[in-house]
Amino acid sequence: MGNLHIEGAASCNKQFSPRSQDRRRWIWKCLLGSNKQIAVKRLKTMTAKAEMEFAVEVEVLGRVRHKNLLGLRGFYAGGDERLIVYDFMPNQSLLTHLHGHLSSNCLLDWPKRINIAIGAAEGLAYLHHEANPHIIHRDIKASNVLLDLEFQAKVADFGFAKLIPEGVSHLTTRVKGTLGYLAPEYAMWGKVSESCDVYSFGILLLEIVSAKKPIEKLPGGVKRDIVQWVTPYFQKGAFNHIADSKLKGKFDLDQLKSVVMIALRCTDGSPEKRPSMAEVVDWLKGAAGKRRREVTPSLSLGNGDDEVDDDDYGEITPYQSKLKMASTDSDRHKRR
Repeated sequence: MGNLHIEGAASCNKQFSPRSQDRRRWIWKCLLGSNKQIAVKRLKTMTAKAEMEFAVEVEVLGRVRHKNLLGLRGFYAGGDERLIVYDFMPNQSLLTHLHGHLSSNCLLDWPKRINIAIGAAEGLAYLHHEANPHIIHRDIKASNVLLDLEFQAKVADFGFAKLIPEGVSHLTTRVKGTLGYLAPEYAMWGKVSESCDVYSFGILLLEIVSAKKPIEKLPGGVKRDIVQWVTPYFQKGAFNHIADSKLKGKFDLDQLKSVVMIALRCTDGSPEKRPSMAEVVDWLKGAAGKRRREVTPSLSLGNGDDEVDDDDYGEITPYQSKLKMASTDSDRHKRR
């Protein structure tokens, strides 16, 4: 932790305003003697639940090293004090830019959004395929994707993470996470697997390109999720209605189509039909590089931005995407 002493970390609130907070913790911005900025997460209250999440996060962060995962700099556990020290992320979270006080500035142009999507996907792919044991995040959402000085994505907040023993494909556990991002089989039956993270990432992808919230309230108190919102536009080929209006039309239409197709594949109602995160990374990189991969959606598309032969497509219903995408070298990473 360099020149940071625990007394200095614990007294950050005397020097800086809190960077952010939620019902469980404060996040403080601090400055080391070398003028290096760090972030310190401090639990508000000591409960058994908070203590468990602290222990899980420290254990997971101590195991992983990846450019798209938030870096752990140190931690402290003594008495009623629990602190975790991270790299400071000057551009805050994806949530802040999509829905928060920075959203009106539209600092996230189209290339930044694609790079953020790829970075977050690579971080997740590392957890699923390279970390030992494999790790399920269980709380992928916009507020848990932080952005560094160059707007590179850093997946954060591992308090709900699960370590998966070798040879185990899924676990049954108490449901944790955020409404709107939860895979159906997890929300209903508590069955958690890597595929649940894939589903959450698909929701995040739609959120990145559209700046729509995962769930919105309609008149009369009815709630509509982002998959239900995007599906009719996708069927009609009306992709311009999907893109965030704050982009003012400055986006790559082919890339948008590919990203939406990938997102719908990730949010398939059947977990066994969802791709692995390794496949998602490969597809996103293919879209970003404008390499024409064979992406054949079994969807009924109307006359939108492109001419579409209706005979080539089937039907789609919310939560039940039937996208077919080309096999890649990452097929070897398919779920066990």
